[in-house]
Amino acid sequence: MEQTVVPGSSLGDNRPTYIYKMVLLGSTSVGKSSLAYRYVKNEFKESLPTVGCSFFTQTIQLETATIKLEIWDTAGQEKYHSVCHLYYRGAHAALLVYDLTNKETLNRAKQWLMELEKEFLPDEIVIALVGNKTDLADEREVAAEDGEEFARSRSLLFMETSAKSNHQVNDIFVAVARELLRREGEKAVVPSTSGRQRLDLQASGTRRGCCRV
Repeated sequence: MEQTVVPGSSLGDNRPTYIYKMVLLGSTSVGKSSLAYRYVKNEFKESLPTVGCSFFTQTIQLETATIKLEIWDTAGQEKYHSVCHLYYRGAHAALLVYDLTNKETLNRAKQWLMELEKEFLPDEIVIALVGNKTDLADEREVAAEDGEEFARSRSLLFMETSAKSNHQVNDIFVAVARELLRREGEKAVVPSTSGRQRLDLQASGTRRGCCRV
């Protein structure tokens, strides 16, 4: 986990704390649960298919703020598809995970993206496309360039990971946290529809997403 201590101060200083809801979406067996477990526990665990949803929390200390992620790991089986929208409702970020050894799982991730685009405006949610299982490179069916090109075409973050070898697992969560914080900074200087300036989000205190306590 990335952690920065400002000289002359401690982690208990007046930096703001933001709480964000993140959902992990993708087909069954792409490694969503393993990614979440690796990130939170720093251990590799080959999980059985998730039933409904699992929940994790993790805190990231950035230079200017503390980010608390509420991570919702959703079931990938088709039979749970009709209720998944209940879990990603109100999310601030989403990881669309696919197995780079199975091209069909990338197509499924693209379908999840279409569903998120129906639910959220572009600036309401940070979405990252994640190609998991780089440890199985010899079995690769999806080239890194293909995933990257699709992500670029839809303005998504992109990274390839391996929950097993811990390749870039921390990096993708931190990248999402940084993008969430960057957007908070933009919102802080954009006038509201009433013509009044938004509150200074760099003030101390804990905030959930944008401006909600």
